Amino acid sequence: MKKTYVMAPGPTMVPEEVLLEMAKPMIHHRTSQYKDIFKKANEGLKYVLKTANDVFTLASSGTGAMEAAVVNLLSKDDTAIVIRGGKFGERFGEMCEAYGVKVIPVDVTWGTPVDAEVIKKKLAENKNVKAVFATLAETSTGTKNDIEALGKVVASTSAVLVVDAVSGLCADALETDKWNVDVVCSGSQKGLMLPPGLAFISMSKKAMDMVAKSNLPKFYFDIKEYKNALDKDDVPWTPGVSLVRGLCKTMDIIKEEGIDNVIARHARLANATREAVKALGLKVYSSSPSNAVTPVNVPAGIDGEALVKTMRTKYGVTIAGGQSELKGKVFRIAHLGYMVEFDTLTAIAALEMVLKEMGYKFDVGSGVAAALKALAG
Repeated sequence: MKKTYVMAPGPTMVPEEVLLEMAKPMIHHRTSQYKDIFKKANEGLKYVLKTANDVFTLASSGTGAMEAAVVNLLSKDDTAIVIRGGKFGERFGEMCEAYGVKVIPVDVTWGTPVDAEVIKKKLAENKNVKAVFATLAETSTGTKNDIEALGKVVASTSAVLVVDAVSGLCADALETDKWNVDVVCSGSQKGLMLPPGLAFISMSKKAMDMVAKSNLPKFYFDIKEYKNALDKDDVPWTPGVSLVRGLCKTMDIIKEEGIDNVIARHARLANATREAVKALGLKVYSSSPSNAVTPVNVPAGIDGEALVKTMRTKYGVTIAGGQSELKGKVFRIAHLGYMVEFDTLTAIAALEMVLKEMGYKFDVGSGVAAALKALAG
């Protein structure tokens, strides 16, 4: 018999009570019954995002929210700064280019955060920039950016700050309004503890003023349509009814724990993972690690892809491998969403078993012991 654990940075594990909520009989979405559920879920999203701004819910993956940000804020031949420090930062740039938006790339060494002073200089040199696209937690590198510092820089200009928080939401601190974040994009399948299928995008007044002027083509992702519907506690197109029911339940769970406590829990699990990794003689890849996921350099002589596969197929613990230029060079252990101390300890124990099988030399039990010590502290 084998029990399975999903310790990858999305999709993440879903609480049993959420699964049961989503299994309830279908209801029609153009009814007061559904609108009451949607309204409650939307209020929960505002709580999690720490915003008074409108939050729009899309039936798509988080990438849909990212694309919605591009096509609703900008017009053809507009200019945007895109911070590219991993696969998802690069994705924002690819989207902008697909719609004829001029991109000023800020390429950041993978595994390091962006320097807000660099963005400040770019904005001073390019007064016509309409938006700055950033990532809270770059999933491919496990790196957290200083969104608060970026918010201070961008707020003093006419540009808007757009943040991809698909992986970072609920794991890393995000004070949307306090930090002057104009647009936040996120998805259901990570810190919000749901299956994939919902995306969320919040918009400040500054952003909504740009929405009114945007001339890029859009239909399904037209935020003006979502705004008209949201004012009536509705959505313009058919919603993911069962997923929204599940969202309502996860909002209850998060509120009961408290969003700041949720973030603190992620920080404890992430710290325990990093301490375990160090005790095993391994190195954390990022210099500014996120609480969502910890990428670890694969030690010399070990097949990184085989390590990930063995953990999943033999021990039932799914972690993630590296992406793009990091393929085979790192493995990524998540501590995201519906996870507690024993999930992290299980992942470290499985990692030790696989490393020993693959011939890596270390003191067996040292990783688990370091994680236990960190959690006990």
